[in-house]
Amino acid sequence: MSDSAVAIRFSNVSYRYSREKVTLDNASFVVRQGAKLTIMGQNGAGKTTLFKLICGELKADEGTIHIQSRATIATALQVVPREKLALTVREFFESAFEEIIYDLDRRIQEVMDVVRLSIPLEKQVKQLSGGQQARLLLAYALIQEPDILLLDEPTNNLDSEGIDHLVGFLLGYEKTVIVISHDAEFLNTFTEGVLHLDVFTHTIQQYVGNYFDVVEEIAAQIEREQRKNAQLKKNIQDRKDKVNFFSHKGGKMRKLASKMREEIEESEAEMVDVRREDVTLRPFRIQAQEVGNPIARIREVEIMQNHQPVKKSVDVTLRKGDVLHIIGPNGIGKTTLLERLASNQHTGLEIIEDVRVGYYRQDFSGLNFDSTPFDALKEVQIVGGKQEIYQAAAHFLLTSEMLEHTIGSLSEGQKALLSYARFMLQRPSLLILDEPTNHINFRHLPVIAQALQEFDGAIILVCHDAGFVKDMRITQRVDLQELR
Repeated sequence: MSDSAVAIRFSNVSYRYSREKVTLDNASFVVRQGAKLTIMGQNGAGKTTLFKLICGELKADEGTIHIQSRATIATALQVVPREKLALTVREFFESAFEEIIYDLDRRIQEVMDVVRLSIPLEKQVKQLSGGQQARLLLAYALIQEPDILLLDEPTNNLDSEGIDHLVGFLLGYEKTVIVISHDAEFLNTFTEGVLHLDVFTHTIQQYVGNYFDVVEEIAAQIEREQRKNAQLKKNIQDRKDKVNFFSHKGGKMRKLASKMREEIEESEAEMVDVRREDVTLRPFRIQAQEVGNPIARIREVEIMQNHQPVKKSVDVTLRKGDVLHIIGPNGIGKTTLLERLASNQHTGLEIIEDVRVGYYRQDFSGLNFDSTPFDALKEVQIVGGKQEIYQAAAHFLLTSEMLEHTIGSLSEGQKALLSYARFMLQRPSLLILDEPTNHINFRHLPVIAQALQEFDGAIILVCHDAGFVKDMRITQRVDLQELR
């Protein structure tokens, strides 16, 4: 195929955030026009960085990046940038263009119809729910009519209807699409290839096929590499034992020992650097604070009707071991409800005195992005010292080096894992979880679900991940849609 059919080409590209922090090392791949690809890799491997290199927000240290001539690029980000949260919806769309768009309202309505979002254009972005913001971010990218559409975790905060609609749209979208997502079922519906980032070697390997096929192919490759290394290690050790024996002999035996040393060096050079980014979290436990029963009572909730809050009566009592699942469509007020419950400022909530509440915010706004992960862990730690902090961090794949940087420098997935590490040190009796699967590698989710199942306190859960919810021990459910 000719170069005119190439949308993106990376040739021997290297990029470093610093001398110590390498993201890409001599990476090469080609994306054809109209392709639909997934970027795959462990949290922190550089997936979002790759998007920024494609968009030109970052410049490669070495190598060349070729983008299709005159191609326009738009990115649907994971979260709304903080500096744009105070904008109105109309102002947010205006920021997508350098020039004045005279038919902007018409264009806004068209893309809002595509993402099935109906909100007043005068409303501030920060007033929208997480699901509404997710749809808004997609609409923001679509209004630019890009030749290359980049989607960064587009299913985060979307309800099942929103995900189904997004899949249908992507299947019919005739231009180039590259997606970062940890939602395996979503990816498998439209992916025709994978760009696999290796967090340890900083290289990119390109695969062809649907998502599940590629995952199996990578797993088989890892198994082959492990078998090869095991055999090489056995041969190396056998030769080393013989070298130790022959080297103390004279004449031909000593020469044979010298030759075998050369063979050992050759075998060691053949050792394969087995992929390690597919490591899964080890099982962990969130120890619960000792409190009495019931832990909390909810007598009233507030939902959105016609863009206005309306109070509704409920009757929920939470005891140790209870898991309350709150459901409802995007924009009905689930996140606002959880925020009020977590701050104990909700008039319809009674919580036992001195109860520690662990709160997983879907946008991580409870974390100080200018602080370090070490400080974030230390501020919630109940018992222990530095050693326990480092142990908790390591359990969630956060290295001692990462603990010294700012939280803002972490990937979204690493911020999510940091939140779970905080729970281990905090020892809460009530967990309030707002989309706790967002940004998490799907391999980690069964481990996290198991830890939450074994949690001895109470849990209030908002989650659109049907597989994750199925693994949870749901004891009560409140459907906010039924209260309308």
